[in-house]
Amino acid sequence: MSEVLDLFRQTGALLHGHFILRSGLHSREFFQCALLLQDATIAAKVCGLLAAKLETYEASTVISPAVGGIIVGQEVARHLRKRHIFAEKDGSGGLVMRRFSITPGEKFVVAEDVVTRGGRLQETIQIVRDLGGIVVAAGSIVDRSGGTLPDFGCPFVSLVQMDVETFAADNLPPDLAATEGIKPGSK
Repeated sequence: MSEVLDLFRQTGALLHGHFILRSGLHSREFFQCALLLQDATIAAKVCGLLAAKLETYEASTVISPAVGGIIVGQEVARHLRKRHIFAEKDGSGGLVMRRFSITPGEKFVVAEDVVTRGGRLQETIQIVRDLGGIVVAAGSIVDRSGGTLPDFGCPFVSLVQMDVETFAADNLPPDLAATEGIKPGSK
């Protein structure tokens, strides 16, 4: 959706340089959703568009992975008039359910900001399933995987789909190898 991509550009949230993603891959582009979502009006608009893509899936709760997905999940839940909870970091790099409970059979949609390989999305889905919940759909603002996401076992939707080049640390192109990578995302 070019409207959303334009908002990333207008807010300075689409960064260019040498970035090291949470997955360990390197990239020339980085979607810094925090810069996009810091404007409550833009956050409401963008997350409202994502909520519209998720509203056909019958769920009572929206869950998101911390940290990047929290604003997205809250806004999607607000638009869908659903409860919002989040999985949070456990201190060793994984996610856990700490503050909230899940009722067996409770139906969820998972909302995230950006996916590259879908690792945090998969972790969140597994937490829900391990606690007896049912994930009926997942969505993100940006899918930068180029169509290489795993099967989450539920429908997946996004507002922006891009095939952003990523590189393994041991296979960097000369322009990236000549510069130091930065990690602008959540740790």
